Amino acid sequence: MRNLDVTTLRSFVAVADLGGVTKAAGFLHLTQSAVSMQLKRLEELIGVDLLDRSGRGIALTPQGEQMLGYARRMVTLNDEVIRRLTHDEFEGTISLGVPHDIVYPAIPRVLQQFNAAFPRVKVKLHSSFTIELKQQYQKGEMDLILTTEAERPANAEPLCQMPLVWVGAPGGASWRRRPLPFASGRHCMFRPRAIAAFDRAGIEWESAVQTDSDRSVEATISADLAIGEMLEGTEPPHLEIIDHGGALPDLGYQHINMYGADPTKGDVIAYLAELIRAGFQPMRGRPEHPVRLGVVG
Repeated sequence: MRNLDVTTLRSFVAVADLGGVTKAAGFLHLTQSAVSMQLKRLEELIGVDLLDRSGRGIALTPQGEQMLGYARRMVTLNDEVIRRLTHDEFEGTISLGVPHDIVYPAIPRVLQQFNAAFPRVKVKLHSSFTIELKQQYQKGEMDLILTTEAERPANAEPLCQMPLVWVGAPGGASWRRRPLPFASGRHCMFRPRAIAAFDRAGIEWESAVQTDSDRSVEATISADLAIGEMLEGTEPPHLEIIDHGGALPDLGYQHINMYGADPTKGDVIAYLAELIRAGFQPMRGRPEHPVRLGVVG
């Protein structure tokens, strides 16, 4: 009879979630060699390769992908038993602030994983504009926030970069009109950059809507009454990136930053922060060539 070791499974899950042995070792407070040895032991016990080490990074084999689901459930059940029977279970509430446009696709998965690990800790998700989230964080109303900003402040942890693009109605012609009709929320962090880009390019423009509502902005753009700016990859299905062939100015990139990931805040917030890092890992690219992903932020 062969028995799986929960500690080994925990290392395997950490490597899969965090994308590598180095990050997993730091998260588990183990050495890299210890984590590597546990992975090797697990593969030898099962008799299959769980990790594909042929590339530059570590990827799961088909058997590894199948094993991951079982490993998650076993680790979660183990932790639940320990918490319930030893009464060593974390309780409380964490306030997490995330701009509307970057909630998907990472945050739902993060919340699901966190709830499995800390079922009695409630995460209150606040979705708002970066400006409002930073104000709330500075007042102590938020434990952890993500932002979309043009820079990387010293007190923030950079997660990734995402390109800003022009969006319009599918097959729309608003981008050809002059003055150019432009739709953006009053508090959108991207609005000043878009206006500055118009001014540098000498493009005459006019505001097509006055609103704080992302829905109103999207409705105006989808009716082909204006164009807008969004993070590439976040555009909804009723909008599309404009193939303007250089007729519109480049908007550059936006930084996704995290505030509040202070290890002194305890294990619970540290765990949530690590899940967020892992969630945004696929969106990272080299600084000079960020991964091209991307609504109103």
